[in-house]
Amino acid sequence: MTPVALITGASRGIGRAIALRLAREGYAVVLNYRQNEAAAEETAQILQALGADGMLCQADVTDEAAVREMVAAVEARYGHIDLLVNNAGIAEQALFTDLSAARWKRMLDVHVNGAFYAASAVLPGMIRRKSGAIINIASMWGETGGSCEVHYSTAKAALIGFTKALAKEVGPSGIRVNCVSPGAVDTDMMAGFSAEDKAALASDTPLGRLGKPEEIAAAVAFLASNDASFITGQILSPNGGLVI
Repeated sequence: MTPVALITGASRGIGRAIALRLAREGYAVVLNYRQNEAAAEETAQILQALGADGMLCQADVTDEAAVREMVAAVEARYGHIDLLVNNAGIAEQALFTDLSAARWKRMLDVHVNGAFYAASAVLPGMIRRKSGAIINIASMWGETGGSCEVHYSTAKAALIGFTKALAKEVGPSGIRVNCVSPGAVDTDMMAGFSAEDKAALASDTPLGRLGKPEEIAAAVAFLASNDASFITGQILSPNGGLVI
């Protein structure tokens, strides 16, 4: 039976890299996106060129009803979901004193509530089958805190706590929950960083460069694989040595 992976925020960047890597690992890949239909279609076309089975699902992860409808549609087509990758996210730099309640709420809605809604929707099926895996994409800032990214750091730290607690709860049902916590990765989510800022991050990284989306996807593929069958509740941090 072909394993099925649902990836939130899969139209571009790290999400796209995860989708392509999992397709190469033999998964049928469900690509969730919120609004960038053109990018999602492009990702789907790449999957088709690889000969992979795929499905596009538009849904805002902050909308619980939309997430449940998405999961129901996937299960109606494939019958099961073996892997959930909670990747959907937004990034923003701002002084804490400039943050509005709305901006704070939006950050936590996307990262934390989005993961909660998706996990809540897929877990009943996984529990029935006594099998499944959830991988949450956090950030090194969730481990260390980032200046001018208090709301982002808070959301990612919450994902780390979510990972550890949920792993303990669903482990007896044969379900593994892990977290990938990337360092500085060169994607369009770093568009707000100047060339000087990127160069400084690369210089501060012991390996002397920014990460690539494909390197984060490799970490996800490992945690999803049978090679990680005895790993749960863990934080894997591909960050080039920036956080040790």
